[in-house]
Amino acid sequence: MIKRKRYSLRRPKPNKALHQAPGTATYVGHKDSVETKLEVIDYNKDSFERFISKTPEDAFKFEAPDKVTWFNIDGLSNTEKIEKLGRYYDLDHLITEDIVNTNQRPKIDEYQDYIFVVAKMLYHGENGHIENEHISFVLGRDYVLSFQEAGGDVFNNVRDRLKKSHGRIRSNGADYLLFALLDAIVDNYFIVIEDIADKIEYLEERLFDSQPNDDITYEIQELKRAILRIRRAVFPLREVVSRLEKMDGDLIEERTRNYLRDLYDHILQATENIDIYREMTWGLMDMYMTTISNKMNEVMKVLTIIATIFIPLTFIAGIYGMNFEFMPELQWKYSYYILWGVMLTIFVLMLFYFKRKKWL
Repeated sequence: MIKRKRYSLRRPKPNKALHQAPGTATYVGHKDSVETKLEVIDYNKDSFERFISKTPEDAFKFEAPDKVTWFNIDGLSNTEKIEKLGRYYDLDHLITEDIVNTNQRPKIDEYQDYIFVVAKMLYHGENGHIENEHISFVLGRDYVLSFQEAGGDVFNNVRDRLKKSHGRIRSNGADYLLFALLDAIVDNYFIVIEDIADKIEYLEERLFDSQPNDDITYEIQELKRAILRIRRAVFPLREVVSRLEKMDGDLIEERTRNYLRDLYDHILQATENIDIYREMTWGLMDMYMTTISNKMNEVMKVLTIIATIFIPLTFIAGIYGMNFEFMPELQWKYSYYILWGVMLTIFVLMLFYFKRKKWL
């Protein structure tokens, strides 16, 4: 038997940064125990270097004017390291606050020397749960910073392309790297959405079973909640990519804008699919209620037919069950058998009539 994935997403954690000064970096999320690690990938067209570190200082030596550096930070609970990176790259305090606040919706902010992007990364984690992970990007002239809640992401294909110099990624700048990372996130949206479609099809098949399980209502409600949270994660990214493609300045090259327009089209397709499956999921509950109503109607029809058949039989039995002294038929020798014959004949004729009317 195929093991079905559970389509549940973690609810946002209450904002612990309430009543604090703006720009205060306070981690808000579910993954407090994740150790902060730094992955550095430094490359150009002719070279590639990668290493893992736990201290931000080890990564600062990799800045070179002829190379692009990707700093990928896993784990946001250690705000001191995040702030240290922020100070080194002269990031605004409001940005470091948004980096560690996993309740922040997808958005984009433009500054003089860099662009800040927030997105949501969806993928299947352990036990088939859909993980909705907060991820932030900072795009500079020759670097990209990415901040994730925990290890494990959807960027392995990007790493492989960088390592093996596949495609044009090593020949382009940091803006193309940001596009490649966003494109990987959007591509994984389609995988998650396709699994939602499979789940809807599976539930539809169960609804048409002879006796659907009552637990199906819980599964439908769980699926509805998952789709709504996926929708909240995906829809704001349309505006993010649209603004990124239309931004002035030299951080985004003209050739990269063409790829961003194509990425925007992919996001539109994803959002349209989400809307379609959202409507289909809402229709599943209506379909379930209709199925239950139809089965109830079938039961009521059978009971009505049985009651209708027994109405004339009860009438006959009622007449001859009266205690009148003079009832001629009671004195007949074969009256008992004749009465049974009449009642059986009525029973058979009524069954034949109902069958002919296709009520049975």
